Amino acid sequence: MKNTAPLLLERDGSIATLRFNRPDALNAIDVPLANAFLAAVQSIAADPGVRAVVLCGNGKGFMAGGDLATLRADPVQGAINILTPLNAALQMLTQMNAPVIAQVHGVAAGAGLSLLLMADYVLMAEGTRLNLAYINLGTSCDVGASWALPRIVGLRKALEIALLGDAFTAEDALRLGLVNRVVPVAELETATTALAQRLAAGPTVAYGAMKRLMRASTDHTLAEQLAAEKEAFVHCASTEDFRAGVEAFHQRQLARFAGR
Repeated sequence: MKNTAPLLLERDGSIATLRFNRPDALNAIDVPLANAFLAAVQSIAADPGVRAVVLCGNGKGFMAGGDLATLRADPVQGAINILTPLNAALQMLTQMNAPVIAQVHGVAAGAGLSLLLMADYVLMAEGTRLNLAYINLGTSCDVGASWALPRIVGLRKALEIALLGDAFTAEDALRLGLVNRVVPVAELETATTALAQRLAAGPTVAYGAMKRLMRASTDHTLAEQLAAEKEAFVHCASTEDFRAGVEAFHQRQLARFAGR
């Protein structure tokens, strides 16, 4: 029987996949999907066995943005009910140790584009179409776009993307640094799996420290960032993975990390 849950949480060893499952609506985010997304993120954030996370969408696209039927019926409360759990989930994803990979195909518009911007690594299929789109609906952006986009492409280009609301291609996204790799559609899932397996075998605590340092760097003075780096390094130096890494280096072997 077809699973009609708005989001599917799948586990393959230490890899957790969050699969948006509203294919008939191009995975547009309504209130049930937003709440399911938060519940899934809370679940994996509380599980130290999760060492890599994949975000992807069923059907013809990654995500078409917010559900306009919900927003048309009750614009203000609908927006609040969607964005409150989404924002909470994003805070947790960006702060957790496990690297987050966005596997993107077909369409990424509005909140779908915003969401992939918040991932740690983005793999995109050739032929994907992107559009920040908010301005075309007469609204400002959400889901972290105003935080992530200027950091990735610079203020001037971010304003162009946001104010014009024009569509662009996967190749444009790669050139702008919005995605890490563009691959043929037939290779997307295989490439994502290989990357997730590589990251899931890495030093998970160090990944988390690196994520948080990088994301906070533009908000800190040099002195503040140096202090944060020192604190994070000292913490990582106390881990089992650091000891394994140093020992492997001395033995001229590849380190085998346990994620702790």
